[in-house]
Amino acid sequence: MPDLLRLLTCGSVDDGKSTLIGRLLKDCGAVAEDRLAGLDDLSLLADGLEAERAQGITIDVAYLYFETGKRRFILADTPGHEQYTRNMATGASNADLAVLLVDARKGVLTQTRRHARIARLLGIRRFILAVNKMDLVGFDAAAFEAVRSEFAEFAAAIGVEDVIAIPVSALEGDNVVAPSARMTWYQGPTLIAALEAAETGSAAALPFRMAVQNVIRSEGRFYAGTVASGTVRPGDRLAILPGATAAEVARIATMDGDLDEAAAGQSVALRFAAEVDCSRGDLLAAADAPPQVADQFEAVLIWMADEALLPGRQYLLKHNTATVTAIVHEPKYKLAIDTMDELAAKTLVLNEIGVATLRTSRPLAFEPYEASRELGGLILIDRISGATVAAGLIRFALRRAENIHAQALAVTPELRAALMGQTPKLLWFTGLSGAGKSTIANLVEARLHARGRHSFLLDGDNVRLGLNSDLGFTAADRVENIRRAGAAAKLMMDAGLIVLAAFISPFRAEREMVRDTVGAENFVEIFVDTPLSEAERRDTKGLYKKARAGKLANFTGVDSPYEPPEDPAIRIDTLAMDAEAAAELIVAHLGL
Repeated sequence: MPDLLRLLTCGSVDDGKSTLIGRLLKDCGAVAEDRLAGLDDLSLLADGLEAERAQGITIDVAYLYFETGKRRFILADTPGHEQYTRNMATGASNADLAVLLVDARKGVLTQTRRHARIARLLGIRRFILAVNKMDLVGFDAAAFEAVRSEFAEFAAAIGVEDVIAIPVSALEGDNVVAPSARMTWYQGPTLIAALEAAETGSAAALPFRMAVQNVIRSEGRFYAGTVASGTVRPGDRLAILPGATAAEVARIATMDGDLDEAAAGQSVALRFAAEVDCSRGDLLAAADAPPQVADQFEAVLIWMADEALLPGRQYLLKHNTATVTAIVHEPKYKLAIDTMDELAAKTLVLNEIGVATLRTSRPLAFEPYEASRELGGLILIDRISGATVAAGLIRFALRRAENIHAQALAVTPELRAALMGQTPKLLWFTGLSGAGKSTIANLVEARLHARGRHSFLLDGDNVRLGLNSDLGFTAADRVENIRRAGAAAKLMMDAGLIVLAAFISPFRAEREMVRDTVGAENFVEIFVDTPLSEAERRDTKGLYKKARAGKLANFTGVDSPYEPPEDPAIRIDTLAMDAEAAAELIVAHLGL
């Protein structure tokens, strides 16, 4: 039996997609007979899926399994509405082929083009155009030919060359499983015959690639994973990426015994002839034909979250078996799905598709998505909620990723700290405007200075007068404000200083980003906890009054959120402790 075929079904509303799926399931014997008894409306076989859609499920794709005597299938059914771009992308991400439904009476619609563009963008190269409801146009060959010609011209324009057009009546079964006696003018395959004959994937065209999913310690070390492309044999020399080492394969082990060769799709465990430095997330590749390695990419992003992209925010990036942190820069543009025109964009919102640069915390070994879905696809995850916010398709590495390298310095941060006789720390003061962050930070620095400690205070307002004078107070600007402040603090710590930073820093994600930048052991989060009512009562700068009057937009606590720390190193309750006592508490915590 040929290998498993994964297919995507999509179409505009009322094109008859549910009826077609029902016909496939019924005529292929995929549904229990007791469910078929007396069932005249075939769409009801698939419409149970609509109940889930009505519940607001986040990723709204239904997967159905069926088989014939010649092949097994997994069908991804996606909604036809414009607002379901994320679900269309989810269903298309691992499909080999798309079945695109068109109503013979309506022809190729805007939604038809949208679905085809997204499917092609997600790497689908093979399409079946099912021209449905031929019974409603009298099974007319000219009506079918008009639709076929129109779509063929459009498909060629977007780079789709493999298209099979089939006239069908899903309701009556014509050309779905059995040839139609009412369309003898059509000499091509039925829908199910075309699916049974369809080719899958193109991974064999690439040299050997396998992401390490697990390290097994048994009679030495075995590195387990699923072969993504190519073949491997004992004696082959493999590169271990993103590092620069290589080793010779000694054994290829499976649950059923050793193999002389492993190919794409097989799950194996490789053992090398010598001990190597290799772990989960690394990529094993043919040493004479390795993939690219970089930490900066251009990628297509399909935004899947209700919360918009915040350029400069640090997200988790999952690429194959590797998970790293990544910063997404402001999009270069977003795509108008109907036309694929490039539109200016500052961010991406739910269901939008755009192109942006990503910078990862460490290099990744990859292939462009067009060459390999497994090695070119990624997802972005919110660090705080753990929710998937975007799917990404890597286009290429940026040239600057190859040309910019960290410079080794003769005088290290450790030597500078030793010269000053202190351990650099970052004291990060966070809280609402008017909470007393700057006041307390000033008092702490005065005490450090009196003890002969070398320090520097980065105050939020002062930094905005210089380094960050180009930034406003939108959510994206706040993210960039904290990113720059964290980078500046890291440089000062490398100089051996104890750094105090007093910033509202309203978002947990950015405070976590700074923690990662300087190292968790060097980061002291101090929550200056003042209730909004008290901060607003103080209003020493008159900012709350302006915000309440509508003269100051995006003000934290009024029309922009503040996310308090969940587990700060120090919490200062300013209703129970004055600034002097708070300063003493912080210095005591440092042991200075």
